[in-house]
Amino acid sequence: MSAEKKENIWLNLGFNIVAPSLLLIKGRDIYVRFFEAFDGLDAAIFVLALAFPLLYGVYDLVDRRKWNIFSIIGLASVVLTGGIGLLRLSREYMVLKETAVPLVLGIAVLATAFTKRPLAKMIMLNDSVVDVEKIDAALESSGTRGDYDASLRSATYWIAASFLMSAALNFILASMIFKSEPGTDAFNAEVGEMTALSFPVIVLPTMVVFIVAMYRFFTAITKCTGLKIEDIVSSKK
Repeated sequence: MSAEKKENIWLNLGFNIVAPSLLLIKGRDIYVRFFEAFDGLDAAIFVLALAFPLLYGVYDLVDRRKWNIFSIIGLASVVLTGGIGLLRLSREYMVLKETAVPLVLGIAVLATAFTKRPLAKMIMLNDSVVDVEKIDAALESSGTRGDYDASLRSATYWIAASFLMSAALNFILASMIFKSEPGTDAFNAEVGEMTALSFPVIVLPTMVVFIVAMYRFFTAITKCTGLKIEDIVSSKK
């Protein structure tokens, strides 16, 4: 059986997050600086921003035979952000959007804890990173499958908590930043400010929680299997 083709994480981030965000935030300013603005420019920028995650999602589906969750999230984010701006909806919709995306993800992750494929398993037990077969064999021989499954659910709870914490931080930050009505230059500047501050205020704390979840999970694996970390790291190329 051929090994699963690995995804380029930089292309993923560039097409699904960076390019659409820059287009929505700075697209009009860049175009107007070099050319004369025209009717429908905002709609054209919106469609172009949508094209990046859409095309990348289609490419990844054809290339790896998998739906790209980041492309789906990127499309949803662009639709919501661009739609709010084009329809000139009130600022409350933008605050709601910033809060709803991580909130829905957190609830979805939490729901997977009660299934046979909790999110922690899908993220942390990638067979290109760890030797899943060796872990399964060690669990069967030691009879610690129950303890392992409990640690898997716990890790999923931690990941869900990171998204829910992100939702709370998004709500606080968006409420403080968004004061202008969508469709105005001031609103576009606020979108840029939200994007700039989201990494130190939201992403970093969320990453810390995620790292703690990974540490706890892999510590539990070593206890349940008797293997060392270097023993479970996959040797697959």
